Amino acid sequence: MKRLLYNPTQILTIDTSGRNVKRGIEFSNVNVLHDHSVLTENNLIADIIPNSSVKKTVFDTSLDLTGKILLPGLIECHTHSAFMGSRADEFRQKLAGVDYEKIAESGGGINSTVKAVRRSTFEEIVEVVTPRIDNFIAQGITTLEIKSGYGLDFENEIKLLQVINYLNENCAIEIIPTFLGAHTFPTEHITSHDEYINEIINKMLPHIAKQKLALFCDGFCESTAFSSDQIDFIFTKAKELSLKLKLHTEQFNSIGGLDVALNHNAVSVDHLEVLIEEDILKLANSDTVSVLLPGVSFFLNYQYAPARKLIDNTAIVALATDYNPGSSNISNLSLIMSLAALKMKMTIEETINAVTINAAKALSVEESVGSIEIGKQADFSIFDTEEYSDIVYNIGKNLNCITIKNGEIVYSLNNIK
Repeated sequence: MKRLLYNPTQILTIDTSGRNVKRGIEFSNVNVLHDHSVLTENNLIADIIPNSSVKKTVFDTSLDLTGKILLPGLIECHTHSAFMGSRADEFRQKLAGVDYEKIAESGGGINSTVKAVRRSTFEEIVEVVTPRIDNFIAQGITTLEIKSGYGLDFENEIKLLQVINYLNENCAIEIIPTFLGAHTFPTEHITSHDEYINEIINKMLPHIAKQKLALFCDGFCESTAFSSDQIDFIFTKAKELSLKLKLHTEQFNSIGGLDVALNHNAVSVDHLEVLIEEDILKLANSDTVSVLLPGVSFFLNYQYAPARKLIDNTAIVALATDYNPGSSNISNLSLIMSLAALKMKMTIEETINAVTINAAKALSVEESVGSIEIGKQADFSIFDTEEYSDIVYNIGKNLNCITIKNGEIVYSLNNIK
């Protein structure tokens, strides 16, 4: 079926001329078209045509977007959405001045969520996570990453990955599963780190690879979690099994994680709040994406990653919510974009590129989504405004009114079909 997306006030194509990434000077350009429409055929972008040629165009159905703007479907490239329970009590502690690492050391943090996940059935987790996915879809997100990492043993890490894969098969958008068994050490292995690492390497990773339960292997390289040598050991095995790599690193301490990630050609390094000056240059010409998470800095009242320096040194920068119950209980991507502009000095255009094509790059899906280019998937977010700066200016407000995935309307504020 051919559908015409007719006459949006602005089309932000994020055109990359086939490079499928934005960096350097191009990172500040969202490639705006006026007086154009987009033709989709089945699940692909078939053409971008001047409105003056619409009468000559053959199509089966049309969607009038007058007074609205058309963007690629947004990409959310870093979330921990598959969690159970609440950590509101820890939020109270944070407000009283207790820092995140102290809470983790005292038995709170990730391990408190692990207890809730282990008590929950597959069906219970699906029921809780599904509305969270619906919330992302309503924001115009068409590709969503979800990590495991709250099971921390074979049975429960596999259970979480099975949940994520089930949701990918049964929800309207693409959900990309990431294995995060190296999130922290579970309480039963608090004094036997090697035993848990061996479980990851010899049991979890081979099963996950054989069953194709995850695209990525992730880890948390931090003084309260995994050392750089431990991450190196895990990543070596993951690469042998053809899993792609991501790493949480340089969040609170710089302990060598960045070098390990770059040596393994990780697809992304995420956080980077304490990234030091000389390490910025390591990312300058790298194809590894720097995924910045300003919601964490906001939620923890902590320093922000050096976005401006990374951008000015031609690093590839993406943005994400890091939605999780402990350090960023924020599932609003618009708020993240506004924080990036206000607190990290990113331009409006840079924030949009960071949640479209560069976020797609951070998930290794940049060849099929993230920009409006002929031949890519027909994934779109449609915003009820005539000026794209409103997306960042209206802090925390969701202006998306229609979400299209593979050419089909999967969300409509006004029940448009």
